[in-house]
Amino acid sequence: MRTPIVLAAAGLVAAAAATVLMPVAPHLGPARTGDADLAATVRAAVGDTEGLRGLAVAVIEGDRVRVAGLGDRAPGGPAVEPGTPFEIGSIAKPLTGMLLARQAASGAVGPDDRLGAVLPGVTGPAGEVTLAELASHRAGLPRLALDSPGAMISTWWAASTAGNAYAGYDVERIVAAAGSADPDDRGTVSYSNFGAALLGRALAARAGVDYPELLRRDVLDRLGMAGTLVATDPGDLPPGRAEGSTAAGRDADPWLGAGYAPAGVGVWSTAEDLARLTAAMLAGTAPGADAATPRFDAGDDRRIGYGWFTSRHGDREIVWHNGGTGGFRAYLGFDRAADRGVVVLGNTTRDVDPIGLRLLDVRGDAADESTGLDGWIGAALALAFTFLGGLSLWSTARRGKDRVTLLSDATWAVVSLGLAHRLGDWSVVPGWLWPLGAALAGAAVVPAARRWRGLPLVAGAPPWRRWTGAALSAVFAAPAVVVIVA
Repeated sequence: MRTPIVLAAAGLVAAAAATVLMPVAPHLGPARTGDADLAATVRAAVGDTEGLRGLAVAVIEGDRVRVAGLGDRAPGGPAVEPGTPFEIGSIAKPLTGMLLARQAASGAVGPDDRLGAVLPGVTGPAGEVTLAELASHRAGLPRLALDSPGAMISTWWAASTAGNAYAGYDVERIVAAAGSADPDDRGTVSYSNFGAALLGRALAARAGVDYPELLRRDVLDRLGMAGTLVATDPGDLPPGRAEGSTAAGRDADPWLGAGYAPAGVGVWSTAEDLARLTAAMLAGTAPGADAATPRFDAGDDRRIGYGWFTSRHGDREIVWHNGGTGGFRAYLGFDRAADRGVVVLGNTTRDVDPIGLRLLDVRGDAADESTGLDGWIGAALALAFTFLGGLSLWSTARRGKDRVTLLSDATWAVVSLGLAHRLGDWSVVPGWLWPLGAALAGAAVVPAARRWRGLPLVAGAPPWRRWTGAALSAVFAAPAVVVIVA
């Protein structure tokens, strides 16, 4: 009877200690600002608040604009207000499309102008794509300019640690990467941040200014969008901004990188400002409003203009774009026939598109919220890392032949719990499972400790092979620890 009691006690101690550190997903708090009726409507449209922390929302109906804030800007921070800045990500792409429409209307460029003719630094096959193809994601360019194996690794690392995936991508690097790009399947819509970045750079070059200045001069100032800006370095970040995080609660770095600014990197705005944009698009008075005219088939009952998508929902058409960064989600959509538009900004990576569609009175699958691929991957990581380390330690404690193996598996039992905490999506998987994984690992320590004295340092395979395996295990554990503590 003594062994089960000791095992249970060890598991309970480990679980109790782990409960203090148990992962907790963000939760939309009770704070509200702005229009009280709109805030109540939004909260009803949200439903489950797990994975959300703060929302800024605007609803535009004819000449009436209502704006509200819900929840918090940061954990334990001040409430979200209608003028709180959020990262808006790819909602900047329609703004870049509007710059193209405006320059085309003035004759500064033509939609069918070749990229190489407008931006002479781009040579090779990429120089043959047109501005219209870039604006509609039909240029056949890859999603990102991964111009080296190091770029692929750094992008993966940023995704793993909620870091800045676009660090180091300045304008010159984007243009240089275009020189080696080989467009594939031109004419078919294939979403490309790289293409949008090149389009913005080309339009800025034609205007003789940099992209942030072009956007401010030709769109933002004309609409009175004083709360919208392009941050290309940390000193540009707006004061009073919302702090981003993953839906699982991990703090996320702001995205900064001048090269990708036209695609939405470093672009911040407010619900109030985007309401001004939406109202002007509904009225047809926004500079470059023709960008929203659907021109090309995008599949799945969608068409695309210059950056703007148009989707059919039954007998209704919604013009829209969404945005996502390492710690934010955004949605802007409007229905011209109903003279109604919405803006939804969130400071976590939980999708806000369903909230926007519900506020537009779109019913059915489009407005139904479901766990996306990223959520299921995060759930799988949470479950796998929470329990596999402890299970492996149990197995080694029973059958392990030497201390090196036992120590390696004990180390990985702890590291796996840390990875589960950092990489798992705890808005999908309940956080109380994590202490159970800690209990499993804690209980496994008991038989491991009992066997320790009777085991040789190394056994079985030649010693050099065992030591090599242990060294490789340590090599893999090192970056895992960095992911945990970063």
